[in-house]
Amino acid sequence: MRLTLSAFDDGGNPPRRLFPRFELPARDLWAKAAFLALVFLRPIGSNTVFAEATANPAPLPSWDTFADTWVATDALGRLLPTFREVGPPRTNRFVGMFYFLWLGAHVNGGPYDITKILARDPDAMQKPDSPLWGPLGAMHHWGESVFGYYASDDPFVLRKHAQMLGDAGVDAIIFDVTNGFTYRENYLALLRVFADVRRAGGRTPQIAFLCPFGDPRKVVQELWRDLYEPGLFPELWFRWEGKPLILADPAFLLETAEGNEKQDTAAALTPGHTLGQAFAAAQPFTAVGGRFATWFTTNAAMTLTLYRLTPQRQLVASRRFTNVLDNGWALLRSEAALPPGQYDLEMSTPQGTVGWWSRSAGSLGGGAADDGEPVVGNRSLQVLRAGDRATRLLSFFTFRKPQPDYFRGPTQPDMWSWLEVSPQHVFTNSRGEKEQMSVGVAQNAVGNRLGSMSEPDARGRSFHDGATDRSPGAEPRGLNFAEQWERALKEDPQFIFVTGWNEWIASRFAEFNGVKMPVMFVDEFNQEHSRDLEPMRGGHGDDYYYQLVSYVRRFKGVRPPPAASPPQTLRLDGNFAPWADVAPEYRDDFGDTAHRDHPGYNDCARYTNNSGRNDFVALKVARDATNLYFYARTAAPITPHTDPHWMMLLLDADRDHRTGWQGYDFIVNRTVRSDSVSVLERNVGGAWKWAPVAEVNFVVRGNELQLAIPRAALGLDAAKGPLHFDFKWADNVPESGDILDFITQGDVAPNGRFNYRFEE
Repeated sequence: MRLTLSAFDDGGNPPRRLFPRFELPARDLWAKAAFLALVFLRPIGSNTVFAEATANPAPLPSWDTFADTWVATDALGRLLPTFREVGPPRTNRFVGMFYFLWLGAHVNGGPYDITKILARDPDAMQKPDSPLWGPLGAMHHWGESVFGYYASDDPFVLRKHAQMLGDAGVDAIIFDVTNGFTYRENYLALLRVFADVRRAGGRTPQIAFLCPFGDPRKVVQELWRDLYEPGLFPELWFRWEGKPLILADPAFLLETAEGNEKQDTAAALTPGHTLGQAFAAAQPFTAVGGRFATWFTTNAAMTLTLYRLTPQRQLVASRRFTNVLDNGWALLRSEAALPPGQYDLEMSTPQGTVGWWSRSAGSLGGGAADDGEPVVGNRSLQVLRAGDRATRLLSFFTFRKPQPDYFRGPTQPDMWSWLEVSPQHVFTNSRGEKEQMSVGVAQNAVGNRLGSMSEPDARGRSFHDGATDRSPGAEPRGLNFAEQWERALKEDPQFIFVTGWNEWIASRFAEFNGVKMPVMFVDEFNQEHSRDLEPMRGGHGDDYYYQLVSYVRRFKGVRPPPAASPPQTLRLDGNFAPWADVAPEYRDDFGDTAHRDHPGYNDCARYTNNSGRNDFVALKVARDATNLYFYARTAAPITPHTDPHWMMLLLDADRDHRTGWQGYDFIVNRTVRSDSVSVLERNVGGAWKWAPVAEVNFVVRGNELQLAIPRAALGLDAAKGPLHFDFKWADNVPESGDILDFITQGDVAPNGRFNYRFEE
């Protein structure tokens, strides 16, 4: 055990760290006393000084559960692809998930569940004064998560998210802070849980932030002050090109050094010609650009090139700009500050209709030019520099400018999208590589405009090929999601940004983007018109989660299945040593039996869950000609077999999801006769109903269990050829017949509806 110590001054918001964090053995009392003296005996000022001491267990070695080798069939009968279908892992491909921290942060009553409101009154959307609705502007849930109406700082939920997204192969979660709130307490709660999972050897996604699409300075500076500058949880920062990634427009961090923003005419650029502006920079600068015109057209493009006059014309930087915004500024940025001197900015190689806004008079120490020849007046121009703070931020982060528009696509290199309509654009980096694309579950787009999800023609979960599929059962199939994934797989960028995981809520409006309706919801509305992948109660359940897993595997690849060791006979005599030589070792997460005790959204409920009991960590299978032998190891001694729902083993003997309950043909330990005899039961009729087949012997010693099942009782005789089947362990999961209990109750190995696969 080690102790992490920190000291803070609470005069600022947030508290300022006085001394760096340092670790020392928990037994080192003298060192702890010296630290506390250093903190509390310093001169007393106007601010309170306090210390933080956190006991951190020594990290365990990484515990790889090999989740990419697990198999599953979802409720629609869709099988996860395996190594045979998708090939080996591609280490240069990454998936990010849009993630929301705001549940419980902007409460004005509720939870108001739109789905439940419309079930009570189907005409409520025409009744803005209905008492079923919350106030105008209040947040409403579109549905209910499998974890209930939770708050974003619930440790139980955060641990489940870490597990589920890690199992899915998600590399990063990208926090939504586009509304100007950073939700510091909530992201710190998540980081603490994720760090705890990693200390136990588990895998979690890393983190990054999507900042406001306009001026992000306030948010970027808060994140720098609260998280990055103090160096909190650096192991969880998602890095791109070697630095922490942040989605924000870096141009807003710069200061105007000089320029000309006045304009009275726009000079058109025609193919084969150039427009230019010479200028004198009196101080170092980082970016330069102009304001450009497209005369209300779209899809215009041009190239900006900067030359230094030394006195030769020396190329400094060049960049292609696409989808030029009419009357918008385009900036050419340099990674390093450029020295004072004479420069020339040139516009060339037009596409479509594009020009440079200009002024017919004035001087910038240079002048306008056409094809390199001076002309009267000056072009619009901004010369920007980075102050000390901006210089630190620009050198610390990898910036990618976020594109808010669903339709426009990139306007310059090093931009990323978060959501687009189909077919999505490819966003390239400054090297011209296919770097990023977005994949969305649904889009609040109506025709070719930004709309609200509650408008009839919004692009919901069933929208694909230009129309909404209104056939029965379309919603769970993820047709929109699949169409966008197929497009991304075809283009094969380095990074795919998925929207999204757990937004859940949207404000109630009466008007949006020029459209008025009695009741409106912009970003989320109901099951069809919502874009969350987190499993829900009712509706599509966990269908979208396993669809996500399937596409991530197709994008990133998976490892080959583990090989089985040769057949051997294992005696049930209490000696577990022979199991050390049995392979493979199937694994489950440490610590996923943590209990829950936390208030829900707006204190709607106190969510408690004490079902976590025996924590599976390692499982094995052996066989000989007569028996199958199963082994389970838990993190702590196994509880008595008299406990309810104790250490159950489920077997899919034919690997056919259409037979048995959720594909499971047999179950062991649902009925236990004594401290050494259990019952093998066969499924009856596909429901949670079982009939005895044979008695099974088992042995428990400490945290280990082994049992033997006659192969004949399973219909898996050796004479029938190579042995292959799927299996799962479950402890303290209620016998409700609801497979979503495998997410929320007790412990199952592997997680959710995943299975381990044994193959000879």
